[in-house]
Amino acid sequence: MHAAAGMALASLPPRSDQMPEQQRPEPDVFFSAERTYLAWVRTGVALMGFGFVLARFSLLAHQLRSMGSNPLPEDASDLSRYFGIALVMVGVLTLAAATFSHVRTVRRLNSGEPFVGRPTWVGILVAVLLASVGTLMSLYLLRD
Repeated sequence: MHAAAGMALASLPPRSDQMPEQQRPEPDVFFSAERTYLAWVRTGVALMGFGFVLARFSLLAHQLRSMGSNPLPEDASDLSRYFGIALVMVGVLTLAAATFSHVRTVRRLNSGEPFVGRPTWVGILVAVLLASVGTLMSLYLLRD
């Protein structure tokens, strides 16, 4: 049993402090990965915050309707709630995907594996989801 555990430990990539000097990534590379991750976290939190405000707009619309002074269409409050929930979910997915991507990047850097630049799938996914929500909101606003 100890031999299996030893073999499993031997198959792990070396930590960056155990790598030869020429293979060790510079600290700036890790700091850059951290800055990128924190930018994605800020983006996710902003999306969730905006989605929350948009969803809470439905509460205001219901209040205005109950007072008899609601200039908005009947279904505006329901749609703002759904669009708000969609934006909150995009924010949550952004945070989850960014975390997964950051952990994978740090593991690659620590293993000494060559790191090739490629498009960020998190960014592409967020852009597509936001474009979809924005298109639906625009179609709703144009339907008068």
